[in-house]
Amino acid sequence: MQSAAMDDLLFQLKTRGPATAADLADRLDISPQAVRERLSRLAGDGLVVHSDEAQGVGRPKRIWDLSEQAWKRFPDTHAELSVSLIEAIRSSLGEDALGQLIAHRETETEARYGAALSGCTELAHKVAALARLRTREGYMAEWQPADDGDGYLLIENHCPICIAARACQGFCRAEQEVFARVLGPDCRIERVEHLLAGARRCAYRISPRR
Repeated sequence: MQSAAMDDLLFQLKTRGPATAADLADRLDISPQAVRERLSRLAGDGLVVHSDEAQGVGRPKRIWDLSEQAWKRFPDTHAELSVSLIEAIRSSLGEDALGQLIAHRETETEARYGAALSGCTELAHKVAALARLRTREGYMAEWQPADDGDGYLLIENHCPICIAARACQGFCRAEQEVFARVLGPDCRIERVEHLLAGARRCAYRISPRR
């Protein structure tokens, strides 16, 4: 059984991506030696892997990342059941029926998100509320100002329906359209990172229309 300290390391690698032991030590405010000891134990359990990057003169820089086994520790909501149901609907009822199912889920989600954001007037407040909603649903979401100061980034560090979304990418399309509608016509939303396209997370740029 992993300790909370070990889970903290896994969480950092999940939400912030590959890192050196020194980087992880800074984030967790502990010594690099303590981090290396924990990483060694996690590696022994098959939960982290490393690669060494040459950096000119001196020892290469060791970069740590989650293993495939570690990724499976993060939940994918009812993955096998979801895929089975998708394939059953597709094969027996056709793509139109699957589209209707996605549209029904989209309508329910929009109503719930719209109610939660109804009291928000500022774009930042809307994005923050949306991040809280998505976190409660398992997406490990966060938000931050865009680097260029034009709008905000909504970042989802985990996708609890990833397997289902791979089987039917209509789920991803529907979610982005729901975001656009609940944030309102004065906002633009663009997916700038996509887990299904090979990124380690999904991220959306949300900015006001000029």
